[in-house]
Amino acid sequence: MISNIKFLNTVSNVPGIVLGLFGLINALRQGFEKRFSVLHISNIILAIGSILHHSSLQRLQQQSDETPMVWEMLLYIYILHSPDWHYQSTMPTFLFLYGAAFAIVHSQVHFGIGFKIHYVILCLLCIPRMYKYYIHTQDMSAKRLAKLHLGTLFIGSLCWLSHRLSHKDSSHWYFSLQGHALWHVLMGFNSYFANAFLMFCRAQQREWNPKVVHFLGLLPYVKIQKPKIQ
Repeated sequence: MISNIKFLNTVSNVPGIVLGLFGLINALRQGFEKRFSVLHISNIILAIGSILHHSSLQRLQQQSDETPMVWEMLLYIYILHSPDWHYQSTMPTFLFLYGAAFAIVHSQVHFGIGFKIHYVILCLLCIPRMYKYYIHTQDMSAKRLAKLHLGTLFIGSLCWLSHRLSHKDSSHWYFSLQGHALWHVLMGFNSYFANAFLMFCRAQQREWNPKVVHFLGLLPYVKIQKPKIQ
């Protein structure tokens, strides 16, 4: 049973890598700003870190899972707030130093529940800005991306909670097994939908005429048309 749990919790990160690569290729091919390429790469690194952690269940590999989680949220904070910064270098410098300091401290200290509280706080800092983008976006396809982001987050959180509540009870191991693996899968899609929505909003700000299209009629992504230089 333990080997099955490790296997599913490991391979369930593969969708996050595939979606991150797809998003990265789209961002590079269409000439989005480098911040979005870095964001997709951070999703890939996070999924790889989670694979290392769940395949070994060692503390060092746990850091390779948890530290990228914090870095990813710092990137979201940067992208969400960057258009309104009056001093363009101040906040990126602070976020970079914060992320570096966290990585160093986390390599020496195991935070436990403190890490979860810290991560939740970072997530909560993103909500007001994300909501502002949502209400100022008129395109229904883009709004659907935001709803998919919220829906996968909600369902994924329920799966994670079921895992936390049942994994200590051997009679509920099946639900624990499925719950954590589903959390990984849904978080891979959650990050992808968030990235696509933010790419749409940024393209709107730059007047790049964005629209949401679908790869093979299923996977939504943002296609832009930059104005021709006269």
